[in-house]
Amino acid sequence: MSRPANRRSENPKIDWHLPTISSSASAHHMSRELFVLTYGALVAQLCKDYEQDEDVNKSLDDMGYSIGVRLVEDFLARSALKKCRSYSETADIIAQGAFQMYLGVTPSVTCTNAKRNEFSLILDKNPLVDFVEELPAARSSLCYCSLLCGAIRGALEAVNLAAEVTFIQDPLKGDEATEIGITFLKKVEDKKKKRNK
Repeated sequence: MSRPANRRSENPKIDWHLPTISSSASAHHMSRELFVLTYGALVAQLCKDYEQDEDVNKSLDDMGYSIGVRLVEDFLARSALKKCRSYSETADIIAQGAFQMYLGVTPSVTCTNAKRNEFSLILDKNPLVDFVEELPAARSSLCYCSLLCGAIRGALEAVNLAAEVTFIQDPLKGDEATEIGITFLKKVEDKKKKRNK
């Protein structure tokens, strides 16, 4: 049986993105819910695959890092931002730009030291835990949202900023809000510039 001449033989390409803010609030809400449900299934599968919470936390952080490295290009293209001049400005862009664009929430930002290189992002509502009531007793050291820490760290390293990103507070462990700590370590020298010298 022959294929009609006007029919395409190529498969259409599907472009997958994390949920973004759309002109339709209901479309954004559906995308965010789908991402949150999928994330819950991912964490559940990792808990089946690994006995130790530390291994699950590391896997989520590694996945987040990979997402952050790739997501930063999309974010910079969509937001058309200029280069940040300070760590404070960078923390504000993460909160007001990236979190709002991809998760639909805007964390508050507080500086936590005099050197102005440590910041906390505080989320009163964390969409990743929308459908999670509590962690199982056997998983008390699980950091359910480690993916966020990895994504922030990966995105920062992709723009030559080394940072340590950790969870400080977690509502799944009895805290009132989600608090993510970011400590900017140093500006990483661009490898391309180093090679050209």
